[in-house]
Amino acid sequence: MWKDAYLESRVLSANPLELVCMLYQCALDSVRDARRHLAAGDIVARSRSVCRAVGAISELDGSLNHAEGGAISRNLAELYQYIRQRLTEANMRQNDAPLAEVESLLTTLSEGWKAANVPPAYVSSTMGTGAEFPAAAWLQSGGGDAHAWCA
Repeated sequence: MWKDAYLESRVLSANPLELVCMLYQCALDSVRDARRHLAAGDIVARSRSVCRAVGAISELDGSLNHAEGGAISRNLAELYQYIRQRLTEANMRQNDAPLAEVESLLTTLSEGWKAANVPPAYVSSTMGTGAEFPAAAWLQSGGGDAHAWCA
């Protein structure tokens, strides 16, 4: 219960850059969990972790502002699509290699966002912070557990 309250407080007080970093961390944690569950042969837990990672990447993709972000937002959208494809492939084929690749990509992206000093241009200035940012509601909901296809 306290973890839920802590996460809610963190999400609601975060600026858009912090929310992006939180989503990357969620995706990374989920991919690492999926790899661990794959190695243990836990199919259900692996699938849930992959779904959670796909959900986090989809939220990142949905926050892109192509009008202001130009080529950067288009390139990120393509990369997010590629990551979702690799996650789906890993889940369907029960293969660790795509998960390892996604973990590496997400680590690089996450480190870049953490090093940023200002909110990225592709995050719309009209999104504000906290609950107004679409990812905030997703993070508060448990990061995908509310979606029927991840249950």
